[in-house]
Amino acid sequence: MSIQNILVVDDDRLSRQFLVEAVKALGYTAREAENGDRALELVRAEAPDLVLTDLRMPNTDGMALAEQLAKEAPNLPVVLITAHGSVEDAVRAMHAGAVDFLLKPCSPQTLEMVLRRFERTAQLEAENEYLRSEVAIPHSAIIAESPAMVATLRTAKRIARSKGTVLITGESGTGKECVAQYIHQESQRRDGPFIRVNCAALSETLLESELFGHERGAFTGAFKSRKGRFELAHGGTLLLDEIGEISTALQSKLLRVLEEEEFERVGGSTTMSVDVRVIATTNRNLASEVASGGFREDLYYRLHVLPIHLHPLRERAHDIMPLAKHFSAHYAEQNGRTSPALSPAAEGRLTQWSWPGNVRELENVVQRAVVLLQGDTLEVEDLSFGPAGAQAAGGTDQQRPTRADAGPQSAHPLANRPLADIEREAILATLDCTGGNKTEAARRLGVSARTLSNKMKLWRQIGLVA
Repeated sequence: MSIQNILVVDDDRLSRQFLVEAVKALGYTAREAENGDRALELVRAEAPDLVLTDLRMPNTDGMALAEQLAKEAPNLPVVLITAHGSVEDAVRAMHAGAVDFLLKPCSPQTLEMVLRRFERTAQLEAENEYLRSEVAIPHSAIIAESPAMVATLRTAKRIARSKGTVLITGESGTGKECVAQYIHQESQRRDGPFIRVNCAALSETLLESELFGHERGAFTGAFKSRKGRFELAHGGTLLLDEIGEISTALQSKLLRVLEEEEFERVGGSTTMSVDVRVIATTNRNLASEVASGGFREDLYYRLHVLPIHLHPLRERAHDIMPLAKHFSAHYAEQNGRTSPALSPAAEGRLTQWSWPGNVRELENVVQRAVVLLQGDTLEVEDLSFGPAGAQAAGGTDQQRPTRADAGPQSAHPLANRPLADIEREAILATLDCTGGNKTEAARRLGVSARTLSNKMKLWRQIGLVA
């Protein structure tokens, strides 16, 4: 839940006890304070998610408490409750920083309506915060014309109807995240959040905090409480990308969430419940990892409830050209130009390539070609296949054609130029298109932001860029 811990403040013991029991009956955790001063102490020590406070109290009353909390914890919702309400009191309460104003006696139904509204508001705010932190949000494209991919999507659509955990396997770059998004969109959770975490990109400590959140003071630098991805995904879907990379210690904690739908934040003692559909992806053979002791057997079977396997692109030949044309149109629009045509020779070269990097490699090849293209048609010599791809493909028939292969009439500005020069131009052109946003440029190029930054740093040192 987004709203989990509620602080109830009232100097009247019976009124306070009624509110505490009502809050607990609705599934929340309740703490209580008999006056405003004690409430401030608890807020500073425990950082609740919402405060329910009586208006009329000795010393620090509800209005003064709301004003102080507006200064110390401006994002903390405060709801004032009073038996002596008036329009003037309501206006003063809003000016003091309260977000709602309720009259006694407050029925459980009214309290539930208010708390559920704030729960949803907090959920949306947390999702927005998460999405703002995700600078790069990839465009998704499900292209399915090959029999293998059509069958996969048919299975995914059936799976989407259930709540069961999904494990999507396949080589890197085959489109596992796109299929995960498709399952979410076809499920009854489509209106809920779709939250993703890359398990391979974070250290064990950071990943635990990202998944489960943390309380203020849980570790150095934890200046405020933070919700984790499981909380953010409440009511929706959580994608655990590259699940095979997590440590054995985290595997046990993840198993508990999958089995009991409960967890505690890092540094916290409050047990939180979530309703989340988990989809995991991996390019590893988890069964082999289990046999070698690198992955927990019980977690493997908990994940392997509804398995989907994505075939590599070399086994989905009918998807190559539809994907290539889709990427060509996408990056042409992104770079403010007309979508180029592909010559028959270029189409032939694309379909002949073995695509060791799968769909991601195809996207990168087409993007480079579109960014650097000077004409209106993509020719064979515009297609730059990386050395890793050439080595993996094997055989001279898979190699990028030389200028002689292309014929005397196909000379091109990129012909016979070092691949490093072409790479630098593609990176600089993409940075220009993104207004200098390195994270977005790295996403479009299919590399990590760190790799791009390191290249830029090296080029500056040797004077290749300003």
